[in-house]
Amino acid sequence: ASLQRLTYSSSVGVSLPCPAGGTPTAILRWYLATGDDIYDVPHIRHVHANGTLQLYPFSPSAFNSYIHDNDYFCTAENQAGKIRSPNIRVKAVFREPYTVRVADQRSMRGNVAVFKCLIPTAVQEYVSVVSWERDTVSIIPGNRFFLTSFGALYISDVQKEDALSTYRCITKHKYSGETRQSNGARLSVMDPTESSPSILDSFQAGEVQAGLSVELPCIAAGYPSPTVRWLKDGRPLPSDAHWTRRLTGLTISDLRQEDSGSYACEVTNSFGSKEVSGALYVIDPLRVTLSPKSLKTGISSTLFFTCSVEGSPEYTVAWYRNTDPIVPDQHISIQGPHNDTLQITAAQKSHSGAYQCFASRKGHTAQDFSIILLEDGTPRIVSSFSERVVSPGEPFSLMCGSKGAPPPSITWTLDDEPVVRDSAYKTSQYTLSDGLTVSHVNVSSPAIRDGGVYRCAARNSAGSAEYQARINVRGSPRIREMRDITAVAGRNTFITCRVIGYPYYSIKWFKDGMLLPDNHRQVVYENGTLRLSDVQKGMDEGTYLCSVLIQPQTSIDQTVHVTVKGRELYRGGGQGVGIVMEGRFLFSTHLYSSLIFQIPIPLSFSHFAISIYHIHENLSLCVSPVPAMITAHPNTTMAIKGQVKEMNCTARGEQPIIIRWERGDTVIDAERNPRYSITINKKGDEVISTLKLKPAERGDSVFFSCHAINSYGEGRGLIQLTVQEPPDPPELEVREVKDRSMNLRWIQRFDGNSIITSYDIEYKNKSDTWDHKYTTRNISPTNNQANIVELHPACVYSIRMYSFNKIGRSQPSKELTISTEEAQPDGPPMDVILQPMTSQSIRVTWRAPRKELQNGVIRGYQIGYRENGPGSNGQYSIVEMKATGDSEVYTLDNLKKFAQYGVVVQAFNRAGTGPSSTEINATTLEDVPSQPPQNVRAISVTSDEAVITWAEPPRLTLHGVLKGYRVVFWSLFPDGEWGEMQNITTTREQVELRGLEKFTNYSVQVLAYTQAGDGVRSNVLYIQTREDLPGPPAGIKAVPSSPSSVVVSWLPPHKPNGVIRKYTIYCSSPGSGQPAPSEYEANPEMLFYRITHLTRGKQYLIWAAAVTTAGRGNISEKVTVEPAGKAPAKILSFGGTVTTPWMKEIRLPCKLSQLILNESDRQILSNGTLVLRSVKAEDSGYYTCTATNTLGFDTIIVNLLVQVPPDQPRLTVSTTSTSSITLAWIPGDNGGSSIRGFVLQYSVDNTEEWRDVFITSTERSFRLDNLRCGTWYKVKLAAKNSVGSGRISEIIEAKTHGREPVFNKEQPLLTHINSTHAGLNLQGWTSGGCPITALLLDFRPKGTWAWQSLKANATAQLFLSELREATWYELKMKACNSAGCGNQSSQFATTDYDGSTIPPINSAQEDRDDVKKLFSIGSPVILVTLGVALLFIIRKKRKEKRLKRLRDAKSLAEMLISKNNRSMDTPVKGPPQGPRLHIDIPRVQLLIEDKEGIKQIGEDKAAAPVTDTEFSQSVNPQSFCTGVSLHHPALIQNTGPLIDMSDIRPGTNPVSRKSVKSAHSSRNRYSSQWTLSRPGQSQSTASARTLTSDWRTMGSHGITTTESDSYSASLSQDTDKGRNSMVSTESASSTYEELARAYEHAKLEEHLQHAKFTITECFISDSSSDQMTTGTNDPADSMTSLSTPSETGLCRFTASPPKPQDYDRGRPTNVAVPIPHRANKSEFCNLPLYMKTDPFFRKQAELHDPCPAVPPREASIRSLAQRAYHTQGRHMTLDPSKQQALTLGHSGLGSLGVSSGTATLPQRTLTMPSSNPAATASTSSTSSNPTGSSTKMGGSRDSLLENSSSALGRLQKQGVGAYSKSYTLV
Repeated sequence: ASLQRLTYSSSVGVSLPCPAGGTPTAILRWYLATGDDIYDVPHIRHVHANGTLQLYPFSPSAFNSYIHDNDYFCTAENQAGKIRSPNIRVKAVFREPYTVRVADQRSMRGNVAVFKCLIPTAVQEYVSVVSWERDTVSIIPGNRFFLTSFGALYISDVQKEDALSTYRCITKHKYSGETRQSNGARLSVMDPTESSPSILDSFQAGEVQAGLSVELPCIAAGYPSPTVRWLKDGRPLPSDAHWTRRLTGLTISDLRQEDSGSYACEVTNSFGSKEVSGALYVIDPLRVTLSPKSLKTGISSTLFFTCSVEGSPEYTVAWYRNTDPIVPDQHISIQGPHNDTLQITAAQKSHSGAYQCFASRKGHTAQDFSIILLEDGTPRIVSSFSERVVSPGEPFSLMCGSKGAPPPSITWTLDDEPVVRDSAYKTSQYTLSDGLTVSHVNVSSPAIRDGGVYRCAARNSAGSAEYQARINVRGSPRIREMRDITAVAGRNTFITCRVIGYPYYSIKWFKDGMLLPDNHRQVVYENGTLRLSDVQKGMDEGTYLCSVLIQPQTSIDQTVHVTVKGRELYRGGGQGVGIVMEGRFLFSTHLYSSLIFQIPIPLSFSHFAISIYHIHENLSLCVSPVPAMITAHPNTTMAIKGQVKEMNCTARGEQPIIIRWERGDTVIDAERNPRYSITINKKGDEVISTLKLKPAERGDSVFFSCHAINSYGEGRGLIQLTVQEPPDPPELEVREVKDRSMNLRWIQRFDGNSIITSYDIEYKNKSDTWDHKYTTRNISPTNNQANIVELHPACVYSIRMYSFNKIGRSQPSKELTISTEEAQPDGPPMDVILQPMTSQSIRVTWRAPRKELQNGVIRGYQIGYRENGPGSNGQYSIVEMKATGDSEVYTLDNLKKFAQYGVVVQAFNRAGTGPSSTEINATTLEDVPSQPPQNVRAISVTSDEAVITWAEPPRLTLHGVLKGYRVVFWSLFPDGEWGEMQNITTTREQVELRGLEKFTNYSVQVLAYTQAGDGVRSNVLYIQTREDLPGPPAGIKAVPSSPSSVVVSWLPPHKPNGVIRKYTIYCSSPGSGQPAPSEYEANPEMLFYRITHLTRGKQYLIWAAAVTTAGRGNISEKVTVEPAGKAPAKILSFGGTVTTPWMKEIRLPCKLSQLILNESDRQILSNGTLVLRSVKAEDSGYYTCTATNTLGFDTIIVNLLVQVPPDQPRLTVSTTSTSSITLAWIPGDNGGSSIRGFVLQYSVDNTEEWRDVFITSTERSFRLDNLRCGTWYKVKLAAKNSVGSGRISEIIEAKTHGREPVFNKEQPLLTHINSTHAGLNLQGWTSGGCPITALLLDFRPKGTWAWQSLKANATAQLFLSELREATWYELKMKACNSAGCGNQSSQFATTDYDGSTIPPINSAQEDRDDVKKLFSIGSPVILVTLGVALLFIIRKKRKEKRLKRLRDAKSLAEMLISKNNRSMDTPVKGPPQGPRLHIDIPRVQLLIEDKEGIKQIGEDKAAAPVTDTEFSQSVNPQSFCTGVSLHHPALIQNTGPLIDMSDIRPGTNPVSRKSVKSAHSSRNRYSSQWTLSRPGQSQSTASARTLTSDWRTMGSHGITTTESDSYSASLSQDTDKGRNSMVSTESASSTYEELARAYEHAKLEEHLQHAKFTITECFISDSSSDQMTTGTNDPADSMTSLSTPSETGLCRFTASPPKPQDYDRGRPTNVAVPIPHRANKSEFCNLPLYMKTDPFFRKQAELHDPCPAVPPREASIRSLAQRAYHTQGRHMTLDPSKQQALTLGHSGLGSLGVSSGTATLPQRTLTMPSSNPAATASTSSTSSNPTGSSTKMGGSRDSLLENSSSALGRLQKQGVGAYSKSYTLV
């Protein structure tokens, strides 16, 4: 079985392979069912070389039933024979308008309702029901609704509410894919009434193929509800699984032959019954087997073929041999009841070939074939040559091989001319041993003349065989002269068009102006050969024209005459008389003579007498007298109009004879009418009369008669004269105009008395002259209409027509002007260029098609793109855009990354889409890999080495060329901090990490990277290096505790390299002579050990070592200790750096004997431990613990670092698209702990449903994907560190690209309107960049209230149906997408029933509507105007208020600048008057301070600790304050958060300073300061409590160093004075605003009546000061350097040490005043170089020895070791008279030895009281640096202090010196 029927869509086309083949390879050909060989029609039909028949897509106007609706079959032929396929019905279906309907139905409640979709018969075969809708909602089968397989809708258990809905069916065209929606049908529901059953739906007889399923519908209505019973062949259906009874009927699945039969459905209730029946035939497909399959035998054999047919009966059998039907003859007979047996007797050679048996039944056909070979000696061609094309001079060789008995001889011909062996042709022939005769023709240097049809003919005594093929030699085509041909009637004749040269387009044959073939006996082969079958003389004899098309409008031709030779005619066999009339033989009588004379016999019709001349043997002739008669005249004769015409009449008879001429009934008088002349001639007994017309006219076409008259009678000759002339021009009219053709019809009025031979139609472009015309020639005279094809679309043509007869051509017809319709463009867009833009977008640019190929106005373009990669489906995705000009551009986005795409572009106009451009490929840009490497594994090899392995990510996720891998790893410390992030790049899939920290947890991630960057990291993999020997203990102390024991304490190793299992303490006495030290083991949790049984007064060396499972580690440093009964005070605890998260409790151990302080948040325990509860950032700093006794003292310094949550990042929007938003951010301060990641939250703008996204710490940008198009989003970001989440960034808003749909005003809203329907143009909606998701339509008749609603998809067109005739309608359309909805409204009117339009409505109601519309439009305009005016007024007032605040702030700033810059040489007398304001605003801290002067406090007091009360009573009622400014120079190390500790009030949180870490930033740092305050008694009626935490040290000189924290703030009663104390800033308006806000906050604090004064000094340097930056190698903060100085909330000032030249200029500089102290030599050596240039220090340097040659760090350690303290002392005040001796003291000078680049942190300033000023001055001159802050305190964050000494120069100039106003803005 094979394909029997093929239906396809005209817009798609079809390819039909020939279902045949063979060995050797078969030649496949296609034919029409009529047997006609098919030919290629460009762009319509083409047969490929592989035998596939291709029918291309075509427009409906190009439909040709001969091509697109016909039966085809194909043949396969090789040397074994030729077979054919069954007929295949090929039918093209094109889109045609049709309407589907649903009729209203009635049903009783509780019954069943049936709706059927009524489809027009013309398209019923191709259209099927796909769904049903109920009120525009698709019906889902189930419950009460059922859809049958044939498209009906059943509603069971009908209810009243079912009548409220409308029901529609949706159909789909099988081939065009077009969907249709029916009208809305209603269901009328009635109350049940008793009734007999009625059949609503039934089945009929039919045939179904076995194996399929069938549904037999049977459904009935009635009350009571009828029951259904099924019968088969009169019996109830048995129970069988493949019979299923449903509400819809009976379903039979998996049909079998036994299911055939008569089925009946009986429906019954109490009032009657009904029955419906029908026959079901289950048919099996036909299967044919022909035997024998192959047979090889000799001639004269008897052969039998049997055709076995299986399947359904009632079939017919047909036989074929070599595709020709077999006709029984004397050798062949067909037998059997079904003609299934074929017998061949006495088989001949011609009976060889392929035999086929076809069995057919109702359009289904099956076949089988056999090959029969009958052998004899007839030659056969077994090898040959094929058609080819060669170039001139390119040699070629042709070979022909033949077999036969005897061996044949082979001859060659070229275009039927023998090939002669000469210099041009070399021929050879030889016979092989197997009998194969081979002949060659070699052409060594071919020319054009050597091209043509070469034929080899093999002949022997048994017969002949031929083979031919064309050899084309390139060159200008021409046709050889062709010889005339003589053909034999009844035989076949071949005429070869002897064309040479190549290429040419086609070869066509014409005969009498008609294109051949024009009947079934004529075949034109592809090589140009014409075959005439069964030649007939009357039809085939004549002149044939061969026309070769060598250019589109140029052809050459050659003619050949064919003479047909018929049978001979034998006349007479004996003696007699023969009569020949006008040379024609009439009859003969057998007489005695065998000689026949052909003598004209005169016939006289008037007398009905025939005179016969008898011929006797003696040749005597008997003649009788006759009357006058006309013996010769033309019965009819022709004349050419305008020419002279002569007519002759010959008369015989007895003389004299008179001849008279008549025209009709009128005698011609030549004398009176000069147009006529008559002449008489006599020849023997004949009288010849000649009538001459000068000239002939159209009116002369009448009967002329000549009359011969004598005495014996009269003869008459009647002559019909026909005056011929060129015909009149036809009357031409146009019937139909299409895009490329037009149909013309004409009427030929007068043919010129000559048969019309042909018509010519000429046409041209209207703008051209007729010299550039196109002609359609030789139109058959039998036609009165013609199609002019190959016109150009969208062009204006002028058309005229000519008629032709044998006389000539008519005048041209009346000229018509016609415009063709638009057609699909014929040319593709030009210059298509692809340019990858991103990893997911490609920009396509092109130019419009060539103008002559546009075929109309280009409306837009379709861009098709597909992925050309493995796994792609090869289907194009189509996007459409409107045309904008000659050059276009479009960007394809949302493509796959790094994928190759093929892109084609098509232009379209109103008629359709044109051809696509050649596919061009482009690859999207590379992107980062979207997936991490797979199977990441980590193995710890040693204590400092690990191996990481992984596998390549999936290829599809690389998005580029893999460049390598990056392994990112960092350590995780036990305190939760992260180590430095490191990475290693490799191209292998394994890497060894060496040099790792021992016994340390590491986090490892692996990523792949491409040219575009790093891809996604793998999940964090955790690995721990192995244990190793521990490092030495970080510190060790030994303190005598009794005469025989010492206590040893130590610190754990910095690098434990494992779990410490124990500590070993070694004790050795150098002079004891013991070879080995004593060893003591200590628990790893205990960090001290008491060694007993030692000898008093003997020195011991003590050291320690830690032990892990790997063994004992390195030993600590050795310390010397001597047991003693009395010993100086020592502290077993160690100083160093302690880091803790904020809001935790921290304990700083220091062994002390008494409780000094016990408050809510600070407590010193009895064992000396300092407890800080709920630590904050301001608690960071250096803490000193001092232990003293009478023999000495000991001090430790602890650096406390408090970690806080990170600061808020600065979030910005980078880019947006239709579905994504890309964000970028700059992190804020990390709070002293590495940032662990970011939490990004986003939500749609009008909702509060936030979604969280966690982002790794290294990312600085992120793209939110899969967002809604054209939608606003809110986004915020927060950073996380080990402490927790930090402040959330400011919420920013961003919108994805896209907007709501808009209707294009250039597009018509309505495309078609009639009386009941209106077509809407939905293509007018532009999507706005977001796909349209819904279209809502509301329409109503004008003047009514109820709207009819309709939902639609975004298709091209929509029809409103069931409209009222001649009615105005209102229409509202709404198109929605994710960005919003667009609206469009309109009015339209349906036409009347006859198609006429109706007038517009103009009524009072419309006038009222206009007023309403005016009011509805005017009201919002008025409200908007009022709103805008009100908004303008409000904004103006706000602007004036804001400008006033700015002016106030600016005036304050300018006034304070002048105060700050005034000379400070004149001291200000009197007690301090100014206030100190501490204002906190977001991200800004403003300290406003004032101090008018300093006075001496008085005499020294006893050196004993004092309480707050004693302190307030014993001091002079004056106040003294010193302060230290700490500057942060540029550094590379981590510094941690910068916290301002200058003033802390109870209940307030200090403001963390921004830790700007980038070394690339040009922003300068702030001035941090620690305040040293002293309460004054005169400043408040109640003493302000000063809290002093007494970690104190008793020095040998009696100086008590006490840390003082101020927790209160005071404000003067004079508010104006407080305001005037504010310091100016730079003139940036944002700074003014901050000052103004600070000013407002200050006013809120004026109620602080009992605050105490705390005066702090600092300074502001100008822009020429050294810039100070801070660097970091924390990878989480590597982007911070991108902050700009104008960042909101950051201080815009610098605070740097003043330059040395500032002192020389006498510029007043504000610096902190240090505690009185005289520097010694070592301290002076630690000063910075720029301070040594100061004259004061140069003078001091002259009084001391030169600096020792020791490094600064060692000098600092020495100075720390040489510090001296008073044993006791009270708080000290400065004597103004002693100010000259003042140098840097305590925490001032020591910090000057810090080199640039060393990290500094806030340092508390300690006050130092003394018993008398003199003692202070004298002791301070010899004391060392008390802090030694250059000494490393341990940890990577140890802080060193650096201070300016600029105060020294100022103090020398000022004496007691007044201090000017100062502030700090952070």
